[in-house]
Amino acid sequence: MKRLLLVNFEKDPDSLYIGLEPQYFNDPINGKGLLVIAWRRDMKIDVYHEASLSPDPSKFDIAGNGLGEMHEVDFKRKIFEIQENGVRADIIFSDKMDRPVEIFIAEAHPKKRKPFGLLAPMGEAATHPSAMPLILLHDFYFVRRRHTDYHVNINGKAHKLDKLPIPMDGTWMLFARYSPDPFIVTFNPTYTGKLEPTKVSDDRLIWQRNGDAMELKQARAIGDKHQIELTFSPAFPQFNFLKEGTDIRGKFEIKSSERTGRITGTYQVTCSHDGVQIELRPEGGWHPKTDKLSLKFLYSVAKTFKNWPKSYVWSSKLKFKDGAWEMDSSWKRI
Repeated sequence: MKRLLLVNFEKDPDSLYIGLEPQYFNDPINGKGLLVIAWRRDMKIDVYHEASLSPDPSKFDIAGNGLGEMHEVDFKRKIFEIQENGVRADIIFSDKMDRPVEIFIAEAHPKKRKPFGLLAPMGEAATHPSAMPLILLHDFYFVRRRHTDYHVNINGKAHKLDKLPIPMDGTWMLFARYSPDPFIVTFNPTYTGKLEPTKVSDDRLIWQRNGDAMELKQARAIGDKHQIELTFSPAFPQFNFLKEGTDIRGKFEIKSSERTGRITGTYQVTCSHDGVQIELRPEGGWHPKTDKLSLKFLYSVAKTFKNWPKSYVWSSKLKFKDGAWEMDSSWKRI
């Protein structure tokens, strides 16, 4: 994903939608073009996309109550840019009920933006996630109210955009926000089946020897511009060396950069006659970088920003069967 914009009108909702989320892609998997997520009142999402994109419907269960409908549409207008002075969006398409939908935002504020890094609380709304969604937003900022021309119209009706209740950097903002540099990580996707050997480059794993066992100290995922690290303390054990009755507990940390903060949690590995059970709990939540007073206040009032990862638990059962290890894993919300 190259850039995204989230526009909320929950306090002045449409008969079906409460928010719109334009996203622009340019990659070999999704293709190149514009996609708009329409957030419904029932917290399902409808996805509207250009023909040049081929989004995978199964990937949208990490959002809200999951995918409602997906539609290929022709965008009559599809301008979506993020520049130094803010957002410029002029998007028009027809929804599944053939209603015209218009998103228009044109920022022209003379004051320099002061963006920051954020872990988007997208996972807060997911009810049956297949992964833990880590939407790391670099150069993130809110749309400023003054010096901005904006409107959202659905079927000819204008909807008032939600407002941020506190000023940011001495400026009143809309609760419309954007990032020209998102880094999307689907952490530890659910998997059921045989575990096949996988060759991983040396720069992505850091091992620690413990007798005959090789334990995992750190794993890295590397994108085009950013990377993310998963670090274990103590190192994650080589579970096929464990004896029955072993119960190992430790901590882990997920970190991409200083600007986007870190997530902390605990892990447990238990070996019994039934096999090996593994559990990850991000119970420490998100630890943001708060280098300005307005952010400290925002995170203290809107606690969901820091707390939503605490509600996720990943559990897995592993068995050695017919000469190979098999795994049955899942995420749940608590």
